[in-house]
Amino acid sequence: MSTEPSSYQNVTISHDGDIAVVTFDRRGRLNAFDQTTILELTDVARRFQDDLSTRAVVLTGAPNAFSAGIDLKDGATWEELDDDVALRSRFYRGVRLCQAWEDMPQITVAAMEGLAVGAGCAIALACDWRVLAADAYLYVPEVKIGLNLQWGALPRLVTLVGPARAKRIVLLCEKMGPDQALDWGLIDEIAEPGQAAAVAGELARSAAAMPAATTRMVKEAVNATANALHRATSFADADQSALTRTFGDAVAARHRFAEGDARAD
Repeated sequence: MSTEPSSYQNVTISHDGDIAVVTFDRRGRLNAFDQTTILELTDVARRFQDDLSTRAVVLTGAPNAFSAGIDLKDGATWEELDDDVALRSRFYRGVRLCQAWEDMPQITVAAMEGLAVGAGCAIALACDWRVLAADAYLYVPEVKIGLNLQWGALPRLVTLVGPARAKRIVLLCEKMGPDQALDWGLIDEIAEPGQAAAVAGELARSAAAMPAATTRMVKEAVNATANALHRATSFADADQSALTRTFGDAVAARHRFAEGDARAD
């Protein structure tokens, strides 16, 4: 497997024939998304749009954690901006990131170790298939800290598990282990600890073995059918997040979270 030269801070890309592995790793903070990582992964996805030789892409995070979600301590996330257009654009970076990964013509497989929280779940839902390690879990805690689930994740979640289960996942903020996630259709394979990328690679190779043009057309057709109303139902989710974060109980919830996080440090 060869690793291509990269100017990215947190993302590396390696190739094994017609399979690519994209790894994002901040080397700390349980691999939470900062603004730099969001922008780098978006750029990577857009580059694959014009890649005619790569047939499948595995997306993986740090060895101990796929991602703990958005990094609430990243100063660039909370920096005050005087330009309303620039502020709104920053809120929509995660939306653009996940849409870019969903729109990739290659088959995409998320390989998750440790945990996938919030934004980590959102980008995994934008992939075609998901593999979760047997000792890992999924967790969507946004409501607990007074935020709505954004990044276009809510309609993708409803499509996969149905409305009742989507409400339970989002509103009750329960951690979900691999057996339940597989039973509910959130993931496609369970891997032994440390083997999520390997299992994802097997799925990627199976997809890559199929006729390339047909595979791309079928993926596009399935997405066009399943996701037809996704944009219509989530086009303003980042605006909703900008609103909900200002609610009094939301601010209080984040303060409680921050205090608990500080004690944990």
